[in-house]
Formats: sequence, structure tokens, C-alpha cells
Amino acid sequence: MFDGFVASLDALPAWQATAAVLAASFGSAVLLEVVGVRLARRLTSRTETALDDIVFEELRLPIVVTVALAGVYLLTRVESVATATLVDPATLALFFGKPSLSVIVLVWARALNRVVNRVVEAVKNRGDRFDFAPVFSNVWTLVVLVGTVAVLLSLWDYDISPLLAGAGIAGIAIGFAAKDTVANFFGGIALYFDDTYKLGDFVVLDSGDSGTVVKVGVRSTTLLTRDEVLVTVPNSVLNATRVTNESAPGRRRRVRVPIGVAYGTDIDAFEELLVDLALAESLVLDAPKPRARFRRFGDSALEYELLCWVNGPTRAAKTRHRLNRAIYHALDDAGIEIPYPQRDVRMRASGGEMDLGAVGDGDAVASER
Repeated sequence: MFDGFVASLDALPAWQATAAVLAASFGSAVLLEVVGVRLARRLTSRTETALDDIVFEELRLPIVVTVALAGVYLLTRVESVATATLVDPATLALFFGKPSLSVIVLVWARALNRVVNRVVEAVKNRGDRFDFAPVFSNVWTLVVLVGTVAVLLSLWDYDISPLLAGAGIAGIAIGFAAKDTVANFFGGIALYFDDTYKLGDFVVLDSGDSGTVVKVGVRSTTLLTRDEVLVTVPNSVLNATRVTNESAPGRRRRVRVPIGVAYGTDIDAFEELLVDLALAESLVLDAPKPRARFRRFGDSALEYELLCWVNGPTRAAKTRHRLNRAIYHALDDAGIEIPYPQRDVRMRASGGEMDLGAVGDGDAVASER
């Protein structure tokens, strides 16, 4: 299509081709600025997010400049115009064609860089993602800078193959020299996109470490433990290990309190007692309702488990402590036995058999037969 349009312009005299191209390009730029901008503003004003406003503001200038300078570049490709000038076509392309494309590349590079930087800034201010989001601004700026330089050098007929080869060798050297840093950096990026956790979440690692996420950096994540000690964990380690986020998808957490009672206990009354104790505890949520579950017939006891919910994983240990105390006092007042394991030990001696009886709680009763 482009070649056909250029061929149609070649059939016109130089001044007519120049006037047609300039009128079309600059007229389109003015029309886009007057009509297109107003329409875009009207559409973006109806949305609640400000991200589309950022994109519109930053892409407005490069679009207009591209439309306007496209006509200048096109004139350098029209043979009738090139032959009618006082300079040769190569000089015309050197002073008008390539500079026009260079300006277009520069304005687009600047616009794309500003779009990403402003979007990252807007997301960071919301406070609902990691605090190392601005790292992407720096990485994107570096990518745009390197890409723009490469495109401009290629546009001006400079061979960039040696630069690419040198960059590859330098990248390999840097990768070997700073492999841990690179691993932590990309581990942090993986954690960011996976949304494994965010600031304020309570996480538990395979190593047994647990704590609240207080900082997520480029290289590492910092946890505040229940002992108020800061633990710094490299992002590469977090990316390769199992991380249990006890604050997701919701803040509430279920608490399990195991308890055993003696055989012969009225289990209906016992289950009702457990539920009443859980409902009376202020840290326990009313919904979902607490419940008691008969798990198994143990060697020495009927093994139960009290299940209830608390509003946050950091309240689980305190709630379990309070419930254990309340259950112990309530069972003692109700006369319900909490059994402990007992064993019968018999020993044979040369003079007869000695019965040590039931041994439990460190006491023994001996009788000789």
C-alpha cells in the first residue's frame, strides 16, 4: 500500500506532490489534535480509573508528531520531489528523512517510559502491592534507553553487531559474578507476579520460621517474628521453598484444640460444654460456629478436637492458651476425668512373681506373690 501511494505521487509534479503530502500529514495532525483529543478526553473522563488518563496524556504528543513528520519522511521517498531539489536524494534523506524518523523514535521512547513510570507510581501509592514495584520503573527505563540507542544506531546505518556481542559477553560475566543477586532479583519478580504474599501477611516457611511480612525488597523479604525479631530471607530461597500464607485468602484462621476424656464420660454433655466454652471466649468468632469433633478411640481416652475460628493468625496461640485453661477448669468443676496413660508392669524373680501394679504418674505399688 505504501509503495502504491508513493508510485501515485511520482506521477505528479514535484510541487503538487509536496503540497499533497504536507497538506495530508499536517492536516491529519491538526484534525487529530482537535477532534481526536476531545473525543479521547470525553471517553477517559467517564472511567473511574486514572490509568487511562495517564496513557492518553503521554501518548497524545507522539501520535501527533508521528502523523506530522510522516509526511516529511514520505517526501524523501518520492522520486519526483527528490529529483527536483538542489541536493541529491541521499543528502535529502540524510537531512530530512532520517532526522524525522529519529525524532519519532525519541518521542515514542520518552512517552513509553513515562507511561510505565507513572502507572507504577500510581499502583505503588495504592499500597495494595509490594513496595518494590518502583524497581520495574528502573528496569523499564534501562530497557527503553538501550532499545532506543540500538534503534537509532541501526537507523543511521551503524553496525551494532559488535555492541550486541560485547553486551552478551558482559552479561555472562555479570551473571556469574553476581548470580546470587540476580537470583534474588528474579525471585522477587516471581513472587511479585505470583502474589504469594503482601505487606502485613503472616507467613510460615518450611524451615519453621514464621512472622509478619514487614518489608519486601529487591533482594530479600523481612519478617517480624512473634518474638519481635527481624528475620531477613533471600527472595531466591522464598521462591524455591514452600510458603504458607496464613493471612490469605482471608484473615480469619481456624484453631484446633485437642482434648481427651475418660471412657464412660457423657459425650453429649461434654460436647455441649466445649462449645459453650468456645462461645464464651471473646477472641473466638461467632461465625462459623465452634464445634466439637470426636476424632478416635484412643488407648486411654476418647480423643476430641474443639474447632473454632479467630480473626487473624496471630491470635491463634493466645486463643488456644485461653481455651486450654477454660477447658481444664470446667472439666475439673464438672468432675470429668482427663485420663493419662497407665501400664501394668510385672517382674519375675527367682523367689516368685512380683506385681508392680498399675504404674502411672510416677507411683508404683509392689506386692509379692
